Amino acid sequence: MAFGDSLTAGLGVSPEESYPFQLQQRLDEAGYRYRVINAGISGETTAGGLRRVSWVLSSKPSIVILELGGNDGLRGLDLKDTRSNLEKIIQRLQAAGVTVVLAGMKLPPNYGADYTARFSAMYHELARAYHLTLMPFFLEGVATQAGLNQADGIHPTGAGYRVIVENLMRMLEPLLANSGSARS
Repeated sequence: MAFGDSLTAGLGVSPEESYPFQLQQRLDEAGYRYRVINAGISGETTAGGLRRVSWVLSSKPSIVILELGGNDGLRGLDLKDTRSNLEKIIQRLQAAGVTVVLAGMKLPPNYGADYTARFSAMYHELARAYHLTLMPFFLEGVATQAGLNQADGIHPTGAGYRVIVENLMRMLEPLLANSGSARS
């Protein structure tokens, strides 16, 4: 399950260009029998994500790619609250036996060096504490690349999502090879 905000939902691109759709295609091509569910909601914060965990679990996912926190950071929310929400989401997913892949995020420098450093470090700390597979920066190789982003400079194009999927596959393949499951 792809669980996140507008970056997961595919804001501004056709459904076929979103990363969950492209990930499904990539998994199919590689012979993995998984069904990818797009559980992205534009504008979602970690607090909203926490409220949706029961709904996510109702699909009985075996792996969840958790991509939340960017909107919290862009709104300058208290990092203690963001971290607490992410921890609660991770704890609930893990308690249900779900493998969590944590997709980290970075903020632009105009939020100040201290806040941006603590924000980025939060993902690394959570990954260590909960033994998660970490994608350090969800937009690696895409952020700041004009041809891979829409006019807003935040949301990827279909080509940008292809880069994200290739990066994700490197994180997912060891998990997929070990699980042998055909669940979402």
